[in-house]
Amino acid sequence: MSKKFKRKASSVSFSISKLFERVSKARPSALISSMIIIAIAIFLFSGGLYNLAVRPLPSFYSREFGFLFLYPRLSEQFITDSMISAILYALGVIGLIVMYQSTKYAYKPRQAYLMFLVGAGLLLLAYIYLEATIRIKMG
Repeated sequence: MSKKFKRKASSVSFSISKLFERVSKARPSALISSMIIIAIAIFLFSGGLYNLAVRPLPSFYSREFGFLFLYPRLSEQFITDSMISAILYALGVIGLIVMYQSTKYAYKPRQAYLMFLVGAGLLLLAYIYLEATIRIKMG
């Protein structure tokens, strides 16, 4: 073998080993990891697994009631049920995050108080609307 080929081969193996080392030691940030975990939890809580397994209708039109976006029984759901609940769960999580972020403004009590109120309002709004959708489904 020529010296030129040996040098290129050794540099390629060295760069591959460096790339493998860099990829094996890589860690995602805590923010990205927590956002992925929260998104998975919202997907599961809102019934995304049910939608994948059963493939329900998006909504239903009836002459008596018009468009139904919430299935009238608790045993089944439309896709819009899942979308509504996912939006409300996300709203609640955003409220919790805003409440947590308000603790970082201890030196600005007015801003901390307003952020806490906004977060609590979002959380309360999500809770009220989730309860209302459950009551609508129960009849």
